[in-house]
Amino acid sequence: MAVKETVTPSILARLEPLVTRLRRYHWAWPPIAFVLGLLGFFLVNRQQWLGGLLALGLVLTWALLIIESIASKWLSRRGRNAALPRAAATFIAQMVHQETLFFCLPFFLATTIWTSGQAVFTGLLIVCSILAILDPLYFGLSNRHRWLYFLLHSLCVFVVMLVTLPIMLSLTTGESLILAILAMMFFSLPSVLGLIRPGGITRWLAMAGLLIILGGIAWTGRTWIPPATLWLSGSALSPGFDTAARTPTGSMTLTPQALRSRGLYVYTAIRAPRGLREKIYHVWRHDGQVVERIALVIHGGRDQGYRAWTHKQNFSGEPEGRWQVDVITQTGQRIGSVRFTVAANDGATIADGRIQRPPGIPGWNIRHVLGNDGKQDD
Repeated sequence: MAVKETVTPSILARLEPLVTRLRRYHWAWPPIAFVLGLLGFFLVNRQQWLGGLLALGLVLTWALLIIESIASKWLSRRGRNAALPRAAATFIAQMVHQETLFFCLPFFLATTIWTSGQAVFTGLLIVCSILAILDPLYFGLSNRHRWLYFLLHSLCVFVVMLVTLPIMLSLTTGESLILAILAMMFFSLPSVLGLIRPGGITRWLAMAGLLIILGGIAWTGRTWIPPATLWLSGSALSPGFDTAARTPTGSMTLTPQALRSRGLYVYTAIRAPRGLREKIYHVWRHDGQVVERIALVIHGGRDQGYRAWTHKQNFSGEPEGRWQVDVITQTGQRIGSVRFTVAANDGATIADGRIQRPPGIPGWNIRHVLGNDGKQDD
């Protein structure tokens, strides 16, 4: 029995000097984590099982951190001094936060629509990533503002689940979002406890109410959260479509008369992890008003994106003006948009069937850098 009692302290005694040596190289960890995130992102595209392996390693790191904290408290209650010093424990947590944020950041940078509210969420992740590498701010947050510190921890849990669940378990974006919100609420419990310090029934109810409000805010603001593993890799407008080849064809100027007589195809290629089956929507808007919502089911795994299209034939009334077709998930998270203008003059868009890549860095366009545009069936 005495041997068992000394096992954990002896392990921690050996672990503390290791942590001290690692702190000398703390500056190297953020770029390493970011490179691992890029590697994971590209491996998800090309060798998905390797990307999933990296994601699994990240989840195991989180589990070890939680187990260490729970075990330390349990052993201390039994009279065993088995906890790491506060500075060492905070440093380990800092490494995990850096690993999480910098691993997940490439996914959100690649899928964010920067002209939408999604830029706010990704901007928050960038700010938190910077905070995690600035020791005075990070350790000050840990020592003086524990409830904010645990909120940072909850945010890290939230984003890592958004990234890893579709990859590892082939869960849809909506399913992953719901589980991520529930996990965030659970891991926000220490923050709420530190903020309210419940002692009576009223404070316990207030604590439960705050957690529900936090989850409600996340759900209400879901349209500002990028779908971390889905992005638009190409889009096109065309008057015709070759369904056998799944290729837009033909060309026409988008005048009211042409639309009424021929209709319009909107083609989108949507990149998703292999094994994922998800319902998405083409939402047609005319001058900001929704006029049609068409459901599509996509399957992940194709290197150039799953090819999906909708054909609108009814352009009654006055179709002149600005049109936008939003590609969104069932939970309302926008994957991308296709815009065009209908006019009777020279301002009309030409639908020529050419597949255009969206602006910015969706998918990081790494295939162009590598010169690999290999074809693969849907």
